[in-house]
Amino acid sequence: MLDMTNKRLSVAPMIDWTTTDYRYFARLFNPHIYLYTEMISTGALLYGNRERHLRFDDSEQPVVLQLGGADIDEMTQCAEFAQQYGYNEVNINVGCPSDRVQHNKIGACLMAEPNTVADLVKYMQAAVDIPVTVKHRIGIDDFDSYEFMVDFVQKVAAAGCSRFIVHARTAWLQGLSPKQNREIPPLRYDDVYRLKQDFPALDIEINGGIDTIADIKAHLQHVDGVMIGRAFYHNPYLLAEANALWHQPLPKRSEVLTQLYPYLQEQTEEGESLPSMARHYLGLFQGLNGARKWRQALSGKPQLTIDDIKRAADEVLQLNPEA
Repeated sequence: MLDMTNKRLSVAPMIDWTTTDYRYFARLFNPHIYLYTEMISTGALLYGNRERHLRFDDSEQPVVLQLGGADIDEMTQCAEFAQQYGYNEVNINVGCPSDRVQHNKIGACLMAEPNTVADLVKYMQAAVDIPVTVKHRIGIDDFDSYEFMVDFVQKVAAAGCSRFIVHARTAWLQGLSPKQNREIPPLRYDDVYRLKQDFPALDIEINGGIDTIADIKAHLQHVDGVMIGRAFYHNPYLLAEANALWHQPLPKRSEVLTQLYPYLQEQTEEGESLPSMARHYLGLFQGLNGARKWRQALSGKPQLTIDDIKRAADEVLQLNPEA
């Protein structure tokens, strides 16, 4: 039987997707998972609307702030913001391959600069009491050997990082879009397993191509955690099914909605856009009768109301009484 005492299951940081409105929703399905913000650049926090970027509901905890940046002073200051706002951890993005991130020489580019990442960890960790962790790829471009990843992890671990979240694909910085980088480079799970074997004192999490509870269980035989992105987002009830890992009952979708409605009311009264929030909930009934009508009811409706959402949900629930 799988013991989850020292294991972790996380929802991956996803730009434009893992907003506070999505994270609140995700938490309703599962009290155990770790939730991540979308990647937020240091510039957005230092010069933008910091309060809006960092706001979250207390129910989201444990929640991790993921930062994109490479300047020691800026990253250290943003780590301090994370602690001040009550985040449980701060994570450094060393995996995003987008052109915008590459232009700023952050994200996956930093895998080629382990000493830079080590310095970030060193100074950020000295400034805060919460853990500083790193999410990275197994390699970049032609630097894709296991030894290349080991060199990176050794240097960053020596600076004080004890948790590494490893996307088990190489990032190809030229010629592939971020979407293609999530699909085309082959998955090399064995390299991540080997990393845990070679560094037993470190917490090693695995990410990439994982989309079933059976997958989660299989990976947790080898590593300390599993991180899932799009599978959790597009089929949020998978979060509910993951409660079985902790031998906990599964909430019904109807129960999740009952808890969600007051949040939507509160947020709309504070001026938040209901259609913008509702886009995160399109996958609620995935695989059930009426799922398509639910998606249609919530999509492309600038004048969407909470009563509209309730009516659409009630129609689907009548078709699926056990949901």
